Amino acid sequence: MNRAAAGRASHRRGLAAESFAAWALRLKGWRILARRVRPPRGSGAGEIDLVARRGGTVAFVEIKARPSEGAGLFAIDPHQQRRLLRAAEWFIKSHPELSGCDLRFDAVVVCPGRWPRHLPDAWRVDA
Repeated sequence: MNRAAAGRASHRRGLAAESFAAWALRLKGWRILARRVRPPRGSGAGEIDLVARRGGTVAFVEIKARPSEGAGLFAIDPHQQRRLLRAAEWFIKSHPELSGCDLRFDAVVVCPGRWPRHLPDAWRVDA
């Protein structure tokens, strides 16, 4: 498999993992507010896979499709966490109706042959 084909296959796996994770969160009572949120280029912010809400809590959810839960969590490094924080700040400024909600960063790890593992409040970012 050439590099371009491998990239497309990886992208398709990521989209499938995102759909599976969104479905699992909906079953837990979460409402998906947005998918693949991309702040403006040059903002230093990363893409948010899912933004979900349940009651007064808004979760910015990072989805990782990995062979194991540990590998999924290891893939969310401090640099990515800071980029996600900037993206979350941009999203909240763009949606002021959510400013009174509790905000947190969650992760969902999707492993082959297993139900997606939702990890609430997976990390905290010191601004």
